[in-house]
Amino acid sequence: MKLLSGKNHKISSKKIRRILIDGYSLTPTQVYTITQDASIKIAIDPIALDRMRRSREFLLDAARKQAIYGVNTGFGPMVTHIIGIEHVTELQYNLLRGHANGMGDPVRSEYVLAAMLVRLNTIIRGDSGVSVELAHTLCACVNARITPIVPEHGAVGTSGDLVQLAHIALLLIGEGDVMYKGKRTSAALALKDVGIKAHILGAKEGLSLINGTSMMSGIGCILLIQARRALSLAMRTGAISFELVNGFTDVIDSRLHVARPHFGQETVARILRELTKDSKLLSDREKFAHAIKIGQDVQVTNIVLQEVYSIRCIPQILGPIMETLLHAEEVITVEINSTTDNPIVDVEKSRFIHGGNFHGDYVATAIDQLKAGIIKMTLLSERRINFFLNKNINKTFPPFLNLETPGLTMGLQGLQFVATSTAAQSQSFGYPHSLHSIPTNGDNQDVVSMGTDAALIASKVIENAFIVLAIEVLTLSQAAATFSKTEKIDGKFSSQMRQLLQKIRTHAPLVKKDRILSYDMEKLCTALTYDESLDFT
Repeated sequence: MKLLSGKNHKISSKKIRRILIDGYSLTPTQVYTITQDASIKIAIDPIALDRMRRSREFLLDAARKQAIYGVNTGFGPMVTHIIGIEHVTELQYNLLRGHANGMGDPVRSEYVLAAMLVRLNTIIRGDSGVSVELAHTLCACVNARITPIVPEHGAVGTSGDLVQLAHIALLLIGEGDVMYKGKRTSAALALKDVGIKAHILGAKEGLSLINGTSMMSGIGCILLIQARRALSLAMRTGAISFELVNGFTDVIDSRLHVARPHFGQETVARILRELTKDSKLLSDREKFAHAIKIGQDVQVTNIVLQEVYSIRCIPQILGPIMETLLHAEEVITVEINSTTDNPIVDVEKSRFIHGGNFHGDYVATAIDQLKAGIIKMTLLSERRINFFLNKNINKTFPPFLNLETPGLTMGLQGLQFVATSTAAQSQSFGYPHSLHSIPTNGDNQDVVSMGTDAALIASKVIENAFIVLAIEVLTLSQAAATFSKTEKIDGKFSSQMRQLLQKIRTHAPLVKKDRILSYDMEKLCTALTYDESLDFT
């Protein structure tokens, strides 16, 4: 179930808007928004174009006088091969065609568009030495929503996302296949339809198009927004669970969390207090503690004084995940506003600086850490699903939250298998992909990041998280209904809970008579994935 693919989901008004990019201030949210709303157009800041012109003039002048890597030399281990002036342009075309050899299923179009936007933002900083004309062509392709077909296999994430970015670069020279207006076609036909001329590559331009981390960081921008929504939803399902078990208010008391003042923990506790502020279901521990008589002998009370960890420890579990998300956002925001090319052009000091800004470990590591957090969040959700479905644990609800005749009807019994198997698959994806460093490129690239593959795996983990969260919200909706044999929500629940449950039931009504749930769950997953109301800052 491709929850993040298919039609563009509008996330704002239909009125056409313009976003000005300058190489320094692009945000992950802007990247995401542009990929989801085709009415948004981008434009390049004139100041950035001036920087590019100065850089380009310096590069072209210097290339006639000195050896510059990737301009008049071979690439990688072939750097010792000096290229004659008459072959400088041919070298750039050969670079693109020689690397556009990926295999496997196409990467989602929204990810490709995000990579195009990030690549444009990095080259307009002026450090790459490419022409203004190249930037205008790439900008026009983004605005026309022409997205190249990019196979998933190929990048190792050092010297940039070479293979995937080469497939993107083919579009600019009118080669390769693209997705345009919902159909696969040739780049040449798509460019002709919108009146964009194929760009004629100049010195270094092929290298600057593929030498960077724009694929992994472009995907990362989209993953950040989806992860935010998943975490926001997980806090809401946590709050509902807390209400359903008549949780003790000291679990989210500010004094408890000030005593262990991690930012994420305190923030999650504060959000849970806000979500449940008008609930009439939460319990005062002092009242219950004093109701228990203390005698001489051991006695058993039916009052459960402490909830299971998946309900009692929500701030302590989701808190570090929130902090990991914030760190990943900081890393990716820096990355999409950075020069990840090699070499870079230092016009002020009239020199070329060679190094490794194309290495993707910053992004790969941040995404791997975020992935691990999302997996833990998924397991937390799966455990609460089990709690409410297992009458031997919750001691309150009917088996599998059956609203009809347990034994004759299934309730949510079958759906739990889906949650269990989905969570287990995510666990298998948990190993940090950035640790899979295999030397390549004649051992020139001897330590690699695997950043793009890390991002694609994290994408699957986030998709799985929404599947499990969707099952959890349906479980909670079903549990709430057991307080009443009608579909009306008891007025004792918090207003936040009532609103969420009403929204859930528009996509997935209560399960009374057994029915096939796959269709409802797919609609619910998609609705939750693209629900703007779950966004937080």
